[in-house]
Amino acid sequence: MLSKELILEWRQRYAINGLLLYVVSTVFVCYLSFNLAVGRLEVVTWNTLFWIIILFSAINGISKSFMQEREERYLFYYTIASPEAVILSKIIYNVLLMLAIGLIGFAFYAFVMGNPVQDMLLFLMNIMFGAIGFASTLTMISGIAAKAKNSSTLMAVLGFPIIMPMILMLIKISKNAIDGLQRSASYEELATIGGINLIVLALSYLLFPYLWRS
Repeated sequence: MLSKELILEWRQRYAINGLLLYVVSTVFVCYLSFNLAVGRLEVVTWNTLFWIIILFSAINGISKSFMQEREERYLFYYTIASPEAVILSKIIYNVLLMLAIGLIGFAFYAFVMGNPVQDMLLFLMNIMFGAIGFASTLTMISGIAAKAKNSSTLMAVLGFPIIMPMILMLIKISKNAIDGLQRSASYEELATIGGINLIVLALSYLLFPYLWRS
């Protein structure tokens, strides 16, 4: 199933190309809106803007994980793969997609808006944790919302309680990396995000088969 997702993306390239266009255009619009030269943006604003762009990129990209699939294709998947394989392949693919978007987006964002990050390793690790968290959470919610008629509203309602605490902790860790604080100051938030990711992955693996058979 994972190979199917990667082959389709390699052939069509609509997901990563669309998200890259979204990230690039959003960063450029932010730059024009603030009318800034590189490096003059306040650190708090720089940090918050970056994660808002990544969050909305994740929502735009991952929300289509199940919604774009037709009923006939669901029936085909049902005959060739287990529900656990389906959900894990979707999550792994979306993690890889969000890692690519996060890293490329950060490179372009830093080029346009300046790069105040002092602890680069911690910041990149934070992007990785955020990619896993967004991908696992939104993929499962996309699977649930795909069964409902008003899927967009359901995505927002189900995703808000999980995404908001996660995005706040990601912003805090990024701020610590920007300020160059000791990494021990971010261990608690990193452990919390890691715990949330593991819980969401476990729930997706255990509960998706019941959703798949509905």
